[in-house]
Amino acid sequence: MSYDVFETSGVHVKAWTRGVPFDGKALAQVKNVASLPFVRPHVAVMPDVHVGIGATVGSVIATTGAVIPAAVGVDLGCGMVAARTNLVASDLPDGLGAVRSAIEAAVPHGRTDFGGRNDVGAWRKTPPEPVTAAWAGLAARHAIVLEKHPKCGHARAQGQLGTLGGGNHFIELCLDEADAVWVMLHSGSRGQGNSIGTYFIEKAREEMRRWLINLPDRDLAYLPEGSALFKDYLEAVGWAQDYAAENRRAMLTLTLEAVSKALGREVTGSTDAVNCHHNYVSREVHYGEERLITRKGAVRAGVGELGIIPGSMGARSFIVRGKGNAESFCSCSHGAGRVLSRTEARKRYSVADHIEATRGVECRKDDGVLDEIPMAYKDIDAEMAAQSDLVEVVHTLRQVVCVKG
Repeated sequence: MSYDVFETSGVHVKAWTRGVPFDGKALAQVKNVASLPFVRPHVAVMPDVHVGIGATVGSVIATTGAVIPAAVGVDLGCGMVAARTNLVASDLPDGLGAVRSAIEAAVPHGRTDFGGRNDVGAWRKTPPEPVTAAWAGLAARHAIVLEKHPKCGHARAQGQLGTLGGGNHFIELCLDEADAVWVMLHSGSRGQGNSIGTYFIEKAREEMRRWLINLPDRDLAYLPEGSALFKDYLEAVGWAQDYAAENRRAMLTLTLEAVSKALGREVTGSTDAVNCHHNYVSREVHYGEERLITRKGAVRAGVGELGIIPGSMGARSFIVRGKGNAESFCSCSHGAGRVLSRTEARKRYSVADHIEATRGVECRKDDGVLDEIPMAYKDIDAEMAAQSDLVEVVHTLRQVVCVKG
């Protein structure tokens, strides 16, 4: 057995955390989730586990008859896309600054003006064709969601499609073990997903107060199946997850176009690009029953399914193939989980430390991204060893360009 079992007042916790940190606060959060009566048959914990809001990041929660909005989170549909290009390492110039600049110019990233009219992280003019085409396929369902719950809307829903955001979201050029060049990026449903998640988290809290239900953590407020809010929430989340997938597809197209422009040649991506969520909820059959599976910082890894497990800036990343491990609800980790908060990382490390840690990677090396220093994250190689019965490695990638907001 490659996982450890923790007993709780409810169902067991099965944790693939051997050889990686699993702190007491995160375990306490997992035990709170496991105590809820609609969580069964157990909770699965991935090796990148760390404290989140209500539920830990790096956990897989199976529920019957209810959903916990805060466990799904607010970056609904956040995930990864990766595509191998028609380039090899020798096609890249010695200096990659111009390539990074081209990507930064093509894809809005970061956040200014408090997200207002002049926000650099959104389209301030008419978005390019890949973005307008993607929005055309999302607009009708978006209108239905807002007709029912107008307060969960976001003013820049269309203007943020095809944009990166900030924090740990990134766009990278990577080389695999054969020196093929890949584009890999990480983002989600932007401000609109955040608005939907925040709105329904509060609605769930209101329901708990109305029914006088006491919980071990108010962020475990839930919506019972059969209620109007449950149905509306899943509808809104489903839309946000589709928005996130389209967001990544649009940015992949824009990035390939930017690299083409910078290199003066056509750069194409493989048609079988891997596009996977790692913050989401879906209906799946496990142990012979249909259940709602919430993956909060976890990737689906069914038999033969491809996924992406990124390392931190300066560390390796992996394209993986799932082994369909039933005990993990066919899941694996979503990346290198944090071991330091953003505040603690800034206290502990300097810009000089960041420059040294990202040697060989064309990326920002200033105070604005110091909280993303590689040492703020777990050892990705230790994580991969801890989940060897969940996935097999198909490709190993190393970053050569990294764009962050």
